[in-house]
Amino acid sequence: MVLQSLKLPELIQEIRGAKTQAQEREVIQKECAHIRAAFREGDAPQRHRQLAKLLYVHMLGYPAHFGQMECLKLIASPRFTDKRVGYLGAMLLLDERQDAHLLITNSIKNDLSQGIQPVQGLALCTLSTMGSAEMCRDLASEVERLLLRPSPYIRKKAVLAAVHMIRKVPELSDIFLPPCTQLLHERHHGILLGTITLITELCEQSPAALTHFRQVVPQLVQILRTLVMSGYSAEHSVSGISDPFLQVQVLRLLRILGRNHEESSEAMNDMLAQVATNTDTSRNAGNAVLYETVLTIVDIRSASGLRVLAVNILGRFLLNSDKNIRYVALTSLLRLVQSDHSAVQRHRPTVVECLREPDASLSRRALELSLALVNSSNIRSMTQELQGFLISCPVDLRADCASGILLAAERFAPTKRWHIDTIMQVLTTAGAHVRDDAVANLTQLIGGAEELHAYSVRQLYSALAADISQQPLVQVAAWCIGEYGDLLLSGSCEETEPLQVQEEEVLTLLENVLQSHLSLPATRGFALTALMKLSTRFQGDNNRIRQIVSIYGSCLDIELQQRAVEYNALFRKYDHMRSAVLEKMPLVEHGESQDDEPREGKEEPWNPNKEVQSHPEPPASNLLDLLDLLDSANGDAPPSPALDLTPGDSLLHLLDFPSTAPTLAPIPGLKVFDREGLQMNLSFVRPPETPSLLLITATATNTSKSDVTHFVCQAAVPKSFQLQLQIPSGNTVPAQGGPPITQVLRVFNPSKAPLRMRLRLTYNHFGQSVQETFEVKDFPLETWQ
Repeated sequence: MVLQSLKLPELIQEIRGAKTQAQEREVIQKECAHIRAAFREGDAPQRHRQLAKLLYVHMLGYPAHFGQMECLKLIASPRFTDKRVGYLGAMLLLDERQDAHLLITNSIKNDLSQGIQPVQGLALCTLSTMGSAEMCRDLASEVERLLLRPSPYIRKKAVLAAVHMIRKVPELSDIFLPPCTQLLHERHHGILLGTITLITELCEQSPAALTHFRQVVPQLVQILRTLVMSGYSAEHSVSGISDPFLQVQVLRLLRILGRNHEESSEAMNDMLAQVATNTDTSRNAGNAVLYETVLTIVDIRSASGLRVLAVNILGRFLLNSDKNIRYVALTSLLRLVQSDHSAVQRHRPTVVECLREPDASLSRRALELSLALVNSSNIRSMTQELQGFLISCPVDLRADCASGILLAAERFAPTKRWHIDTIMQVLTTAGAHVRDDAVANLTQLIGGAEELHAYSVRQLYSALAADISQQPLVQVAAWCIGEYGDLLLSGSCEETEPLQVQEEEVLTLLENVLQSHLSLPATRGFALTALMKLSTRFQGDNNRIRQIVSIYGSCLDIELQQRAVEYNALFRKYDHMRSAVLEKMPLVEHGESQDDEPREGKEEPWNPNKEVQSHPEPPASNLLDLLDLLDSANGDAPPSPALDLTPGDSLLHLLDFPSTAPTLAPIPGLKVFDREGLQMNLSFVRPPETPSLLLITATATNTSKSDVTHFVCQAAVPKSFQLQLQIPSGNTVPAQGGPPITQVLRVFNPSKAPLRMRLRLTYNHFGQSVQETFEVKDFPLETWQ
């Protein structure tokens, strides 16, 4: 006797009426017990009702696995009411992970062979939902037969099942090629939409299918023309657009067929222009069709005028009131900016307007596109707009904006003075958010522009007097005042307003920097060094400077304390050498003109021939210094003989003794990491005087559109090796091919064993923290043999 249980509507009502989670669980546990009892009793007439209740319980998230076998029994039942619930249960409760799903293959095959359309539809839907690779192989011939059945209902279901089969088993593509060509003549939009989807899957999975279906491009173009030119149809129109779903799918298929194929692209050019000009953009359905049209135009080999039309459509999208459409337009233009730069440039004012969007995602995309649009002709106007945005932009965008402005100025600066002014403006506005190398780049730029020393020191002094909170700006200003403090007092500069500064004012300002709670230890080090250098630049008494320096001889910061103690010793014991020790930094000389010289802060490949030609007889001490950097000894080794370089020598000759050591073949480099634009390459050098030493230079580059920050490289080797990691050149890898980060690893291999190394990279990219650990084994034989 089956226990009395609730009907499905009653069960739903009671579950919804439960006031607590405990009450709901109690109702469900009680009803599941009734369902299990009914299954054990084998009450066939009521089995589909019990399974229907179990499926509702499963949809609420409760376990219902004990109903899987009941699904198989209902599918095998001759009654349609049982089959309907059985197939529904199979779609919900069974998948490839359960072996029970293979048991329904025969039932589906029998139902597909019957002529009852509702039963065939249920079987095809189930196959499309949970059919495994084995089921697809067994039932492919049945589905192929149903593709050409006279009933549109069955053909539509069969096409969807075929799509699932191709995704599961790509080698079944050949079976469905002939039916697809015939189905393209269908007038039923549902069948036609499924057929286009099936052909798209076939073309993506099989190169042979791609070649086969390029022959039907004119037919696809005619289908699209019919949709565009047809009038209003209540059955297919959506917001006045004739079947936008079918139009979008046809455009996607045309994009695949026309990619890298001149003939197919030529056949669809006119139709794409017609779609782009005749589609209504007042409704979202029309915008969807236009967006797919733009993607198709961009991917195929379209005419230049058609590509300009696609960019103009995206420009109109930027004026749309819908934020989603504007975001899509910005993202698409960012993809096109490299291939169609001049066409995208026409919409630069609109892109700049998007910087003021309150939506953070829109303003970020607009910032990325604005930075990509900067070139030598618009650098002044675009930098002005970006600096205005930097003042008011959200905090999370300031780092990206500041880095982008600095990189753009580094690449396209028209003059050195403009470059210096731009970096100073960025440091003043967002000094806490700039890249780590901004201070070094600006000091190098100022040091190399001798004619701008007076101008730079006056501008930086004025900025420092106005604000000492921006640490990078304070560091650059302190360095510049220390180097060129004499020009601050007596130098004449026609480009700035007259500035009357006394020595005491400069010393007071630097003392304020030292005493400020906002100053970082590195900033205090800059200020302390600047004071020390001013002791040789100023003509007055140095007692105040000596008092300030002596105070920091007992500072808690070890670096600052050491610096102060050394400076005090310079005053007391080596005062006669102070002027020579604290002289100005040597100028950065360039052999080329301003227009042709490489921008400061960017690394270029070193050319040994060019270096030798400009310095035919380098001092022996410089070459020994280079060798000392590569030597593992403590400096007690005997001096090496002078080297004789000729313009034909290679870089490796600098590491050889010409009289004794043979020329070494270069060791091939090795790429060990590549992810989302971040790459790491290893280059190798083995000094001939120390065969057991291998110098590995790890170089990290970034070709993505976002900076890689907080980059840390860690390495480990087996116990038979000794590893020393040198300090890296920085911890930020600029985006879009900016200056790379380098780090030297010294590996001692006395036993000459095969080298193995485990690397761990930790960094932030695209706003996410990433940690990658991997092992490098395939080192070249030259690195250890």
